[in-house]
Amino acid sequence: RERERQRERGREKLTLVLALATFLAAFGSSFQYGYNVAAVNSPSEFMQQFYNDTYYDRNKENIESFTLTLLWSLTVSMFPFGGFIGSLMVGFLVNNLGRKGALLFNNIFSILPAILMGCSKIAKSFEIIIASRLLVGICAGISSNVVPMYLGELAPKNLRGALGVVPQLFITVGILVAQLFGLRSVLASEEGWPILLGLTGVPAGLQLLLLPFFPESPRYLLIQKKNESAAEKALQTLRGWKDVDMEMEEIRKEDEAEKAAGFISVWKLFRMQSLRWQLISTIVLMAGQQLSGVNAIYYYADQIYLSAGVKSNDVQYVTAGTGAVNVFMTMVTVFVVELWGRRNLLLIGFSTCLTACIVLTVALALQNTISWMPYVSIVCVIVYVIGHAVGPSPIPALFITEIFLQSSRPSAYMIGGSVHWLSNFIVGLIFPFIQVGLGPYSFIIFAIICLLTTIYIFMVVPETKGRTFVEINQIFAKKNKPCHKAEEQATWGDTRSVNYQLSTTVFCLANKTDLITSYQDIPVLCEQRKATGVTPRSPARMLSWEYWEGHASRDRLEAPSS
Repeated sequence: RERERQRERGREKLTLVLALATFLAAFGSSFQYGYNVAAVNSPSEFMQQFYNDTYYDRNKENIESFTLTLLWSLTVSMFPFGGFIGSLMVGFLVNNLGRKGALLFNNIFSILPAILMGCSKIAKSFEIIIASRLLVGICAGISSNVVPMYLGELAPKNLRGALGVVPQLFITVGILVAQLFGLRSVLASEEGWPILLGLTGVPAGLQLLLLPFFPESPRYLLIQKKNESAAEKALQTLRGWKDVDMEMEEIRKEDEAEKAAGFISVWKLFRMQSLRWQLISTIVLMAGQQLSGVNAIYYYADQIYLSAGVKSNDVQYVTAGTGAVNVFMTMVTVFVVELWGRRNLLLIGFSTCLTACIVLTVALALQNTISWMPYVSIVCVIVYVIGHAVGPSPIPALFITEIFLQSSRPSAYMIGGSVHWLSNFIVGLIFPFIQVGLGPYSFIIFAIICLLTTIYIFMVVPETKGRTFVEINQIFAKKNKPCHKAEEQATWGDTRSVNYQLSTTVFCLANKTDLITSYQDIPVLCEQRKATGVTPRSPARMLSWEYWEGHASRDRLEAPSS
């Protein structure tokens, strides 16, 4: 018993190797994402002047206002559009290169656009900036999905929540660093903005140099590469503990359950009733994360600060202060996610955002009537940032890692990432028009989305804290209830295996409630149920437990001889 306790402690602790792998993965990739989100905001005035000067040098006339606005819109929007493209590449990369390999491959292409943006002024080409923004967007789309997947598969279950939030923490740190470097007294100047854009290559270079010395995902090595010795060695390195038999056995069970499933493509994932609620939850959470208005809040923040009497030169410092609040609250989430749970944080976060949007709408509508309303608006912005940092920002990506197993996880991240980036792109594209049309009532739309997402989470999303991937998927098995359809359609000679996916491995042809991992579990099931006199059901006839015992080692169902 003491040996079991020691073994469990060995699995639970945060080792130096695991901590460094987490830091390198998040700093080298997630930090870049956050940095590039905010890097073009502060120097926009100087960059647009560069666009105009370059155009004048080529054509001997100033650029038209509409053309300049279009070019700048492309500069900003190419990043989320690239993120959408990158999300579609995730499945191919992680299945062929591995999780760590995909990050290293991605960083090669992260460094190139950083160099190009840094040299764009010397080259006198704004086209280089626009193309580079597309490239860094593609890289961000890949890394924003691969990093949570990689860390979720490295972490023991008791640390999975905390390490799963770390990527979002580094995204917020990246945003804050870009805001600080983007101060007019630092790099937001006529000479400094190319350096500001080019610095995004530094974390990519660091990760490219150091991450090769850290382990690949043990689950990838065992389940997809079938390299048991490499998986065991990776686990031993990560845990700082030689005895990893329990965790290896857990991964083997997952592997056994997925042998029949193979790789689940995006199209197959959409058609699988057995993963229906996992997929719907992924789409709802990822869409809710972006459509809840977080980008609109930041877009509107400067105007709110100005209306409250903040001097125009001081707005940049207040904005950086808001970024610091975001970092602090995300850091708090790292420590409380295993205490409060994912579901509770999502409910708290979206409810807070809902309240902030409603009060902000009232405050904006009355700011010219009541003198102190602008200060209420500032409080609403800060409260919204706190709410989003607690739940909607960090939890959805972690949730995808936990609710899908190895065979379906890459495709799930492709779908979730695509929804994330597409929603981001749509909000950035249409919010200025919504603002013109609705004015202070723009945030009512985001309040409705927050409300609907909160209701969905309350009704559907389960708590995943402290559970293995297998246990989480068994919870969803009860929601998906594929048995009824399977009983109607299954016929003898059906080559589909009853162990096609452990998440919903309900033995439909035998019993509606018993969960099994493979045919080898059928004799155990039979022994447990013999005394009850319950006979397993089939679509063709009633069978004896002895029949199932005799066919426990077969890989297909066959009709008994008459």
